[in-house]
Amino acid sequence: MAGYRPSESKREQFRRYLEKSGVLDTLTGVLVALYEEPEKPDNALDYIKVHLGSGSPDPADAEALRTELADLQQKFSLVMEENKELKSRLLQYEPSPEAGAGP
Repeated sequence: MAGYRPSESKREQFRRYLEKSGVLDTLTGVLVALYEEPEKPDNALDYIKVHLGSGSPDPADAEALRTELADLQQKFSLVMEENKELKSRLLQYEPSPEAGAGP
């Protein structure tokens, strides 16, 4: 083989590595999904980035996020209650609009 290049062997090894690790299937799937999109996104690279990172989350991460969400919702409720109470108190010290309108 007069045209044989040693880099072809490395390329083939790398291609097999990508295929074995599932990278080729994943990339192909994302590119097919982009191709099949009825309305193409403005930025194809962003589309690919989002869809490559959309694997199922780790169950521990998902549970941590649920716990954090519940904590934040509880804190939000407390802050809203405090806000309501402070508004109520503030109204006691503010004059009514009718009382301050006279010359």
